[in-house]
Amino acid sequence: MRFVLDSGSVGNRETLHRVLAAGLQFPDWYGGNLDALHDCLTEITQPTELVIRGSNALEAALGSYAAAFRRVLADSAAQNDALTVTWET
Repeated sequence: MRFVLDSGSVGNRETLHRVLAAGLQFPDWYGGNLDALHDCLTEITQPTELVIRGSNALEAALGSYAAAFRRVLADSAAQNDALTVTWET
């Protein structure tokens, strides 16, 4: 699976989590926060590439939350060999 997150369409945290949940087909229990994101990403079993396009727009929209989001993605990818995260400017 390959999912491209267009950061220009993410204006706030809620939208970020809603788009990720739909695009990555998260379970209904997904809580829409960074802890739940980490849990879902580390439970992925099929090869998945998550591409974050427009990282500057993401940082502009989310402020310091974008740095925490980056850390969660990096930690999750480090713990799950089925997950690859790519950042595009």
